[in-house]
Amino acid sequence: MVLLNYTDNGVMCLALNRPSTYNAFNREMALTLQELLDQGAADVDVRAILLTGEGKAFCSGQDLSEAIDPEGPGLDRILSEHYNPLVQKMRALPKPIVVAVNGVAAGAGANLALAGDVVVAAENASFIQAFSKIGLIPDTGGTLTLPRLVGPAKASAWMMLGDKISGTEAERTGMIYKAFPAEDLQFEALRIADQLAQMPTRAFALTKQALNASTYAGLDAQLELERKLQNEAGATQDFKEGVSAFLEKRPATFRGK
Repeated sequence: MVLLNYTDNGVMCLALNRPSTYNAFNREMALTLQELLDQGAADVDVRAILLTGEGKAFCSGQDLSEAIDPEGPGLDRILSEHYNPLVQKMRALPKPIVVAVNGVAAGAGANLALAGDVVVAAENASFIQAFSKIGLIPDTGGTLTLPRLVGPAKASAWMMLGDKISGTEAERTGMIYKAFPAEDLQFEALRIADQLAQMPTRAFALTKQALNASTYAGLDAQLELERKLQNEAGATQDFKEGVSAFLEKRPATFRGK
């Protein structure tokens, strides 16, 4: 579910690997990625991490079939055990993380990407705050990171309207570091990760601590608030309608209830 490779220069390369679902997260993939991030943090030979997706997408967000499965983890555990720990681990990891968004990054997938230290994307990639399309709120730290990256006006509109933001626009608005032609993305992302791996990793760890204290101040509290509000949203009729419409490939009819 997550491909793992190492370069000779000390880069740990991770690729989300459920291409048939556009790399939608299920419990196994989320927990595996957490384990690999812990492994990368502890391995003294790892100097930088590169995270990307296999196939046409980076990550389409949560696998909705798991989210609505009566035997599945449910929204509360999905946030408290899957996404919130992933964001916390990425921000706390004492090594730089390069995220290469190679295609669609939707919902939790979009916001997980924004937790990286250096985020690059294909020019034709797309970032979508897709939560409103199924009656949920943005999570995975997005209600903190996105407004701080692009400002509250754009963040609010993108979250409510669910606009599709290209890699090119994401760079222009300051959401990401750079956008590259799709055919160059993986080469450029690995070049950046290789460069970081040859630089003062300990200083990067301290830089992340300083950024966490400024840009990401209040992250833990915000993740907890997202979890609480998402549980409320998940109990609405609109959520049930939104998921049903998505799975049935039809327009949703929301009632505000």
